[in-house]
Amino acid sequence: MSGGPVRVLVVDDDPAVASLHQAYVGTLEGFTCVGVAHRGGDALRAVESLSPDLVLLDVHLPDVPGTEVLRALRAGGSDVDVVVVTAARELEVVRASMSGGVADYLVKPFSLALFTERMRAYAAHRRALARTGASGGLAQDDVDRLLHPAGPASGASGPRALEQLPKGLSHRSLELVVQVLRSAPEPDLSAGEVAARCGMARVSARRYLEHLEQTGRAVVRPRYGVAGRPENGYAWLQR
Repeated sequence: MSGGPVRVLVVDDDPAVASLHQAYVGTLEGFTCVGVAHRGGDALRAVESLSPDLVLLDVHLPDVPGTEVLRALRAGGSDVDVVVVTAARELEVVRASMSGGVADYLVKPFSLALFTERMRAYAAHRRALARTGASGGLAQDDVDRLLHPAGPASGASGPRALEQLPKGLSHRSLELVVQVLRSAPEPDLSAGEVAARCGMARVSARRYLEHLEQTGRAVVRPRYGVAGRPENGYAWLQR
């Protein structure tokens, strides 16, 4: 891992959007755009020829989906960092991205401010990884910091210690609930709706949602005029 700027490859089928993301990268200190690709096949070849540190990867590409590009990268042994940058909000896309080890998932459209926040968090985690790797063997605290950097669940901008969760909650499931809540096109989701999209029990989804509400990351909204048993809707609290 070099000490130079983070070398970024932008992948998007829309040339105008690709140019915008390239311009976003250009505003960041410590980052440089080394290439742009508009097709999945071109992206795979660019990773091989340019050796970027980070790929900003769209999902909707004209030849193969971005999730297939990610799968091909991992199958070929590439450990390049990937941030999915897409309008895709489907749970299966989020899950496929998570299983491919993405560093982050940004839903388009997003602001330069949000992009900057996430890229700074990524850069901080990258530096922490370099420092920790140079020290030799890892202690449990080191592993926790690397596996659970600051990200969407915390709203922070740098590495943090592992968040303490109530008994029975897991960080992996919390991250999935956060992704579902953040990417929902609806103004809010009920515990049952979140449960269905995450593939978990309704009571479990409610516990995660209540934890997010109690820690200031989600807001609860009573749903009025709904027939039957009253229920609450939960929405990600924008910052």
